[in-house]
Amino acid sequence: MLPVVPEVQSHVLAEFDCLDPLLSALRLDSGRLKCTCLAVSRKWLALGTSAGGLHLIQREGWKQRLILTHKEGSITQVSCCPHDEDFIAVATSQGLVVVWELQLERRGRPERVSVSWEHRGQTLTSLCWDTAALRVFAGDKGGKVSFLRAGSSKLGKGSAFVIFPVQTITTVDSRVVQLGYLDGRLLVSSLSRCYLCDTEREKFWRVGNKERDGEYGACFFPLSRGVTAGQPPLLYCARPGSRVWEASFSGDVLSTHQFKQLLAVPPAPLISYRSEPHYNRAQKSSQSIAFPRLLYFGDQNLLTWTDSAIYVFTPQSGQVLLWTEVKDVVEIAVYRNELFCLHGDGRMSHLSLLSVERCVDRLLRREAWSLAATVCVMFQHAIAPSRARKSIPIDRLDHLRSQLSVTTHLDLIGQLEEVVAKLEPLDSASSSRRSSISSHESFNVLDCGIYRVISRRGSQSDEETSSLVSQSMLEEERLKEFSFVQEEEEQQGAEHDPQSGGGLEVTEPSGNHQFHLPMSFRPKHSRIALQAVRDSVSSFVKKTTEKINTLQMNSDLWPRPPDPKDGGQGHVEAVATTCLDPGNAETDQQDLITATEKGISQIQDPLVLLDPACLKETLQEWIPVLERVLGPELDLGLGMQSPAGEEEETEDAADNRPENVQSEIPSSSPEGQEEGKRGEDSPQQNGGQEDQREVQAHHRPDEASTEENLRVWSPKPLPPDLQAHLTQLATLYLELGYFGDPVVQKERGVVGVNAFLRRFFFLLDQERVRRMCLLGYGDQPEVHISFMEAMLELTQSSKVVEVIQKGDLLKSLRCLRELQPWSAPMLLAHLHRLYEKHGELAVRSFTQFYPTILPSDVTAMAKHSHFLAYLDNLVQSRAEEQRLSFLGSLLQPEALRQDWLGLALTHDAPQKSDTLTTDGQPRWHSHFFSWGYGRLLSLLIRLPADLASKQKMAETCRINGYWTGYVYLCCELQRRTEAFSTICRLDDMSLLEEPSGMVPQTMDEWKMLLQLSQQYPNPSAPTPSSAPNPSLAPNPSLAPNPSLAPTPSSAPTPSLAPTPSLAPTPSLAPTPSLAPTPSLTEVTPENLVLRLARAVGPDRALEALQEVGMQSDMELGPHSTLVCELLRVAEKRQRALIQTMLERCDRFLWSQHA
Repeated sequence: MLPVVPEVQSHVLAEFDCLDPLLSALRLDSGRLKCTCLAVSRKWLALGTSAGGLHLIQREGWKQRLILTHKEGSITQVSCCPHDEDFIAVATSQGLVVVWELQLERRGRPERVSVSWEHRGQTLTSLCWDTAALRVFAGDKGGKVSFLRAGSSKLGKGSAFVIFPVQTITTVDSRVVQLGYLDGRLLVSSLSRCYLCDTEREKFWRVGNKERDGEYGACFFPLSRGVTAGQPPLLYCARPGSRVWEASFSGDVLSTHQFKQLLAVPPAPLISYRSEPHYNRAQKSSQSIAFPRLLYFGDQNLLTWTDSAIYVFTPQSGQVLLWTEVKDVVEIAVYRNELFCLHGDGRMSHLSLLSVERCVDRLLRREAWSLAATVCVMFQHAIAPSRARKSIPIDRLDHLRSQLSVTTHLDLIGQLEEVVAKLEPLDSASSSRRSSISSHESFNVLDCGIYRVISRRGSQSDEETSSLVSQSMLEEERLKEFSFVQEEEEQQGAEHDPQSGGGLEVTEPSGNHQFHLPMSFRPKHSRIALQAVRDSVSSFVKKTTEKINTLQMNSDLWPRPPDPKDGGQGHVEAVATTCLDPGNAETDQQDLITATEKGISQIQDPLVLLDPACLKETLQEWIPVLERVLGPELDLGLGMQSPAGEEEETEDAADNRPENVQSEIPSSSPEGQEEGKRGEDSPQQNGGQEDQREVQAHHRPDEASTEENLRVWSPKPLPPDLQAHLTQLATLYLELGYFGDPVVQKERGVVGVNAFLRRFFFLLDQERVRRMCLLGYGDQPEVHISFMEAMLELTQSSKVVEVIQKGDLLKSLRCLRELQPWSAPMLLAHLHRLYEKHGELAVRSFTQFYPTILPSDVTAMAKHSHFLAYLDNLVQSRAEEQRLSFLGSLLQPEALRQDWLGLALTHDAPQKSDTLTTDGQPRWHSHFFSWGYGRLLSLLIRLPADLASKQKMAETCRINGYWTGYVYLCCELQRRTEAFSTICRLDDMSLLEEPSGMVPQTMDEWKMLLQLSQQYPNPSAPTPSSAPNPSLAPNPSLAPNPSLAPTPSSAPTPSLAPTPSLAPTPSLAPTPSLAPTPSLTEVTPENLVLRLARAVGPDRALEALQEVGMQSDMELGPHSTLVCELLRVAEKRQRALIQTMLERCDRFLWSQHA
């Protein structure tokens, strides 16, 4: 039984070609001669050998064209020129760099056009071409970086000697690991850090501040796709622990991508002819990897590898596209989505990064039947959807099943049949409509590709057409009943029973009825059409039913003279005519225009606008007219109709929609309408929203809103000027909040804020309503819920919704980026869908939409824990020196500081029992515990604030046991006694040093510290319940203070996360018999005296000890006594030296005076 791969695996690495015969022909498979390096371009595959030969193989047909020999040693590096494939650079083991011109276009002999001995005797580790000029950069093991200009016979003799052909650029601190060049910038990655060089201005920058130790690669990342086209490239630099820095083109680190936890998934199967694909679900441990090289690969991906696996990342979304186990990898060369791997034993493999559908398609073309069937079974999630039918039709899978042998692949055939049974038909007009029409109608195809259908009277098609019209009448009745469940059941019954509409009297449609079905498809094989008849007739009937409903809805929803030929429809129209009197409608609309013009003129008067009482009176006079004319009583019970019905309004009503809404809705073509219906008429989606609304209605204080229908479209056509004036007045009325107390509203019959928003949302300015929900009605969450319901309904017809529903986060984000410039309400609705689909993973990616989407928007949408992840990523996306000011700009209003501080202290934080004693005091060494959001906490407490805010923050830190922050705030508040008391209880001398701690400034403070250290002695053997294990609580000099150098929330450092339940290690917890001298990091009187002696001298320190009455009770150890004696000697010598210098200066001055 083959395992099934999860849905997150959408791509695979596949090996279709075997390069072993090529290596055998070149005799590179022997033990004497091996391939040492490789490079690839569009035309060439270049292989360097241990004998100094360079083989150039033409990729088309894998034919060897040239062999270039070198007597200067074996080939260690090779690189093809990216903009002129006639040039290739080679590095040898003796330090020689050679540039060859192949001259294939002129049928000449290859020649060396440039040679450099700049790196003689050194091992060259990297070669890199200039992207615009004939210039090669080289780096060696000693850290030297140089460039070599390549002359060209195309430019004439001596072209390489116009200027110095070889020049040293720089020498870095360690071996060069990788070079990269793009747009005038050279990227150098060494063993310790990355450097960026402007080769034109000869300027250098360091990328980031932190060093590293080991082979870590770096590369440029061009932004040439989608909305990022034209923007400066990015840099990606590998860091320890499966991390990658993302930096700007100027070298500023923007963010850190952590892939350690994301790699805690099983490896994707390698699709190869060499062995069967293997997938083990049990492999789920995280990976801490050093990425030795980084390569720009395929479509906006990063590729790296180790000796046992290949990794492909999508850094723009911070995700792992795939990782696959490939044994003994030494070097990889890439071109577009292809990669060539050189293995340690000398063999080569040619892999391709493909989607699963394309992989199966190529396997079928190569007639690899068993391997194709295995991939189909293992990647069922990619084969089953309808989109896969374009490349893998059902008949090809049936053919694949017939090619498998029953004797050898019996189990595989059974699993493949299960997959075929789950396949979805092609969701287009090609199979279902053509096959259905061809089965029951006679038709001919016009030159333009349109199918002209000729109905046969009395045939089965007439009966089905009659049943379709009957179904449309049933749909109208269901729209009045507002029952989505009943609608689904009756629709299914109507599709199976053509006579279900017999109780209604209908008019038989004419034979030339226009269905407006898109017929943009090419003729296909007859076998495909016959196969589609069985699978897609029901889909055709359902979609045709929806189209007939769409065509009839515009004429049935509005009054018109009854037609005696229409039975059931004439009855519906008569009811509508009695409800809507044209004369009254015109009078009401004129009253609304008059009242609106009066209101607009009055609010333009400064005396009215600046007087709240007059402004309130003006708006309250206008509101009753609005309620009477556009209130829900004219909605005819159709306020809750499906969005598809609302979209099929008359052209006049469509013109009254807001501009920002029209930009989000596709055109009213049949294809666009049909796509909108597929996304909007889902009973599960609408039913789920209704259930959610009903549950939320029980918690809403505004009872009237529970009966209000959400109206996002105008119930009647409105002139554009009137629409604009109504929007201005309605939004102003909602912002000012003239609704009063809910009890008074119910007595007077006045609607509340939530009911008003749901009733007149089609008149409101969406952006102003969004800000109003966050600032003015933050204490009424039902208002924001109604706003989000309205925006979700408005954006339901967008094509982005279809992408989001497919569950691909990367494609969804890409589609959202292509919607720029963004409308905040529209974008917020799409992000709400993304959050419901992907949770915290989606929230972390919302930082790219700042400042269109603010943290307040995410707070109202996401859980507290998810919001903290978003806020932390947003702050860390800025440069380190900008984070503090940026976080301060986000704190609007100022009260958010306390809220965010409380959230960061209560999520991913240590237990209070580990940091606080029963009486609320600090536990010993409890400040060494790791705080998940320590970086954010350190920024929050360091922000400038008033006295009251700092006092509140200090109390919050004390209650939650965040002692480093509490000490810092006590220092800011000049509560030095409390800070010193806390430091003595924590028992850490490093807290008495700057910048992380507080240094005593006067002798009184030193004396107070001495007394406190005697009151809170260090427990020689702390109990497990009261102190962390000293073996897990490192020396403070080695462990950074969490408030200043916090650990990432996703991977807290184990050394900073002590385990309180473990007993202390005897070797590190001194006992009187083993370690009579206390540790230098503990706050003891002896250590304090030594610290004081270094500051003011040993004599004054002993005097202070005597003044506090501790000298008689305390005896200094041998080490402390020795230190004090040395300090005395040093002090005497220093005084003598000062005296000597003063005397010499005095003699010199007297001599000058004389």
